[in-house]
Amino acid sequence: MTGRARFSLNQFSLNQQTVRQWSLPELVAGCAAAGVRQVGLWRGPVREYGVEAAAHLVRDAGLTVSSLCRGGFLTAADPAGRAAALADNRAAVEEAAALGTGTLVLVAGGLPPGSRDLPGARERVGTALAELGPYAAGLGVRLAIEPLHPMFASDRCVVSTLRQALDLAERFPAEQVGVVVDTYHLWWDDAVAGQLARAGEGGRIAAFQLADWVTPLPEGALLGRGQLGDGCVDLRWFHERVGAAGYRGPAEVEIFHPGLWARDGGEVLAEVLDRYDRHVLGGTDGNKRPPVPRPG
Repeated sequence: MTGRARFSLNQFSLNQQTVRQWSLPELVAGCAAAGVRQVGLWRGPVREYGVEAAAHLVRDAGLTVSSLCRGGFLTAADPAGRAAALADNRAAVEEAAALGTGTLVLVAGGLPPGSRDLPGARERVGTALAELGPYAAGLGVRLAIEPLHPMFASDRCVVSTLRQALDLAERFPAEQVGVVVDTYHLWWDDAVAGQLARAGEGGRIAAFQLADWVTPLPEGALLGRGQLGDGCVDLRWFHERVGAAGYRGPAEVEIFHPGLWARDGGEVLAEVLDRYDRHVLGGTDGNKRPPVPRPG
């Protein structure tokens, strides 16, 4: 792959959702062809392909899994709902271990139907982590709490800030529970710099994910993450801050956008790599990388 000599793919990881149009074999082949050595996977496609088969596919191509998405949804108030959520999260931990990743991303879950009790819902997340953390650590997996933008608090995630995520994580050993730093969800928070430092001091940053915020958001903001450089997030600032906090793990590009999914996956990956170089690493010479060869 041509380009600036200092550009390195060592930290870069491609999340599966960024090229959702690719099957798992296409994802693995496309990344291998582009020199990408890390992928973030999602449970649905992995389970459809077969967890053990997926693990062999990735490993045989020389790739590693940076994270598995997702566990969580731990806010049910009824005993049956709570038991089902715990069972599903134990299964997710086992899947992460089989794939060889040490990071299971957790989305906390929203308010139960009819509830307005945000603190109570967050506390139930903490209660669930007390049961799941030791189990996960025993399999070499760390639970990574991902705070989501407050617009998702009612239905998807009652953990909205990095401070809230750290308040939960710090109840447990760092090897059991960490946090996810996702630029799409945290760019707006004026306390995020101090919380990143706090996370670094405690060794709590388990994953770092990148996407941009574009305005206006499309209908259904969940699918409105912007391509790197298309929005208002200072991606390079986040990259430098997580590095200054001591994080040396993968930088995973996770973009949910139907516009990307409608395009050729190889072209999307080549564009993502170029944007990562320019807007995350800070490259300025404008070199373009060739299109990634189509899998197969």
